[in-house]
Amino acid sequence: MTAPAKPVPPTPEEASPLTHFDAAGQAHMVDVAGKAETHRIARAGGEIRMLPGTLALIEGGQAKKGDVLGVARIAAILGAKRTAELIPLCHPLPIT
Repeated sequence: MTAPAKPVPPTPEEASPLTHFDAAGQAHMVDVAGKAETHRIARAGGEIRMLPGTLALIEGGQAKKGDVLGVARIAAILGAKRTAELIPLCHPLPIT
């Protein structure tokens, strides 16, 4: 068995213009302390497929698990607040 080849650092011409990578292609956190605060809006969408009867139970508030849509809203908010923990190299984001 042969040893794996050592990675060869990219030349300056090959180096990524992405700010989260150094000249050797290694990922690192970017210092944003001096960066001006900006207002941004993020929107996401999705699709959920289910039987019509299941949808009727949810809309009628009769699902055995309780308020399905309310729980989903809370889960979405909690997930958004944990963005910096879940996405590598993401700085903490204020969520309002």
